[in-house]
Amino acid sequence: MSKAERSKREILAESPLFDNLLPPELSMLAELFNERSYNAGEVIFHEGDIGDSMYVIAEGELDVLRKNPAGEHHVIATLSAPQFFGEMSLIDKEYRSASVRGKTATTILQLSNENLHIFAKNYRNGFTWVVVNIARVLSIRLRETNRRLAELL
Repeated sequence: MSKAERSKREILAESPLFDNLLPPELSMLAELFNERSYNAGEVIFHEGDIGDSMYVIAEGELDVLRKNPAGEHHVIATLSAPQFFGEMSLIDKEYRSASVRGKTATTILQLSNENLHIFAKNYRNGFTWVVVNIARVLSIRLRETNRRLAELL
């Protein structure tokens, strides 16, 4: 089933970011997300940009890139639906830690910091679950990074 045949709510329901949300909470979030389309090779954001949104992949693949000390970009991960990215900027309000660009033509759903706060005002418990789910995924990513670093030693 293509993205065009699925609603934003159905796409969000597939993401671990929204585990444990009630149907009305998921419906409101779907209304707050904006759909964006990118071509292969097009940059969604650059490492060092100020972040104010997070994204859920609806369709396609994206590469996450980091600069090495020489300034060369290296792919550190490839993401696909229903993965999400950019969530760290909503938590710590820091600059983007990596660049993200389309590996293929991609459709993503964008949630701004402002819209996340609108959700929080309406659904405190749902907001808490979103933050817990972000923390859970960040913990998994950190453990994987630690495992990879240990293999290099």
